Formats: sequence, structure tokens, C-alpha cells
Amino acid sequence: MAKTGSPWWTPHRHADRRQGLLSRGRIKAALRAHFEALGFVEVECGALAASPGNEAHLAGFATESIDQDGSRRTLYLHTSPEFAAKKLLAAGETRIFDFARVFRNREQGPLHVAEFTMLEWYRVAEPYTAVIADTLDFLRLAATTTGAASFAYRDRVCDPRAEAERLTVAEAFARHAGVDLLATLDGQGQGNREVLAEAARVAGHDVADNDTWADIFSKIIVTIEPQLGQGRPTVLCEYPRCEAALARAAAHDPRVSERFELYVCGVELANGFGELTDPIEQRARFEAEMAEMQRLYGERYPIDEDFLAALAIMPEACGVALGFDRLVMLATGSRTVADVLWTPAP
Repeated sequence: MAKTGSPWWTPHRHADRRQGLLSRGRIKAALRAHFEALGFVEVECGALAASPGNEAHLAGFATESIDQDGSRRTLYLHTSPEFAAKKLLAAGETRIFDFARVFRNREQGPLHVAEFTMLEWYRVAEPYTAVIADTLDFLRLAATTTGAASFAYRDRVCDPRAEAERLTVAEAFARHAGVDLLATLDGQGQGNREVLAEAARVAGHDVADNDTWADIFSKIIVTIEPQLGQGRPTVLCEYPRCEAALARAAAHDPRVSERFELYVCGVELANGFGELTDPIEQRARFEAEMAEMQRLYGERYPIDEDFLAALAIMPEACGVALGFDRLVMLATGSRTVADVLWTPAP
């Protein structure tokens, strides 16, 4: 799609954007101070990686490294600092955060850009409820920093200071889609395609003959997401294990995982986990994700063997990836994430 309007660097455009950009800096400073007061260490994970990540729907940018002897190898710009950050946890760090520049291909729109800032943080030996609390604290802190009484996006409004709604994915499917999600999972959280397809059709959702369980799940959840985080934030939790490649199983129900997402005004702001630390299970999940990527997009990414080796000695931990640009967009009342980027990508 061709871009219209004046370039972002024209003086009048920059003047319109400048207050939001200055607020971006103030929000970052406030979050950094909050982390440091809690004893977190700021780290800087490198952007070049052996693998950009191993989730079926994440597309990376590839580049080529040329060694002194002229040999060449493919490297990738990371889609998240997660692999590197977890290596730091294996090395002995216990509370870390990173305002990481990350890169994702095939992403463009009001809420998506190819290069953006992901705020990612980890706590060792703490329950994942601790990072959920962190995430809600950051909503309030961003609102206080900009003086926003509420956040708004399109026709939706949310009070960032209100007590969050806690909703499991199964509850959301029942309430907003008329589907009993848990009835479609086996004892280990793997989906039964035919059971979900029938439940979806009965509830009035479109199902194609070649849709997999994951395809149907995705079709339904995108209809649910706009209804979340209205009036107050929504913490959507307990994703099926087959939809949480990097999260450990929930202790109370092996069908679901310790994964949550935070929604505000229908916008997904954060994705967090009680981290999986079993390298054997992690490899199996990565291989399944890459098989799905091959089916959908005709390509796959290598598995970072160094990451799996580090995972074997990594302690129990929880972590979150938060879309920092989206948080700034909401806290400043901006229309798109590009409006709060100092230099949007070409």
C-alpha cells in the first residue's frame, strides 16, 4: 500500500508528534526507575541471533554474517530478546529488564510495525502472578506520567487504574463465542480438531474444511479480543498448552498453561509466561511450531541449540513481553504506534 501525506520528518508533522515523543521518554524513565527500585538490572540483549524465534506466525528478517576467512552464515534479527535473556538467567541473573529493539516481518498497520520496542522482564523463583502485577502497575504508572484519566482506542475506553478483570481463555470462549474450549482438549492440552470444528459451527463461526485446530482457535479468538479491556483492563490467562510454546503447564490443570495476555481497549499490550524450563519438551514444541510454519508459509527457522542448552540449567522463572510503543500510544491518546516512534521505519 502506498503511503500518503507528508514524511514524518517535515517540521509541521514533527511538531504535531513531538509532545507524544517527549511523553514516550518520560514513560520510559518512570518504568526504568520503578524497575531499579525493585532491584532489577537493565540488560541489553543483542539483536543478531541464530534463530529469530520458533513460533509459527512470527516472521523474521534474515541477514548474512561474513567471517574473516570469507565463510558465510545466516543470522537473524531477533523478534524478541527472550532467548538471550533466558541465557542470562541461566548465567545467574535473577531480575532483569530490557527495552529491546525487535524486528518482525509481515507486520504493518495501526498497531504493527516492522521495528519496535519490546519491554521484556524476568523474575527468577517467583510465581507468574508477580509479573501480572508488574504489568498492571505499568499501566497505572504510564497513566500517571501523562496525566491520562483513561485510555481510548477507536470507540473503546478503559480506566487503567481500575481493578483488572481476570478471565481464563476457556471462560472467554464460553462468554464471547459460545464454545466450550476445554472440551476440545485432551489431558495434555492438545486440541481435537473435529470437536472444536463442530462446536464452532454450532456457535455460528465459519470453519473451512482445511482448518486445523489452531486455525479455528485463531479465528475465534480474534473475534473475542476486541471485547476485552473495555472499561477496565482484562488479564486473559490459562491458554491451552498447544497455544503456549514457551510456557509451563498450570499445576491445577495440565490442559492449560501459565500464559497470560493483557488487553486494554481491545488492544493486546503484553504476553507473559511461567517459563518452560524442560529442554526436551521445548524442543518438541519448537519442532511442532516449525512444522506448522512450513505448512502455512513454506519456510522454517533453525532452532537455537545454545538456547536449549542454557534452558537445561535455567532456574524457574516468569517473564513478560510488553509492547512499549502500544503502551505509549494509549497513554498519550495517539492514533497509531507509528505516531510515537521517533523515526518510523521506511
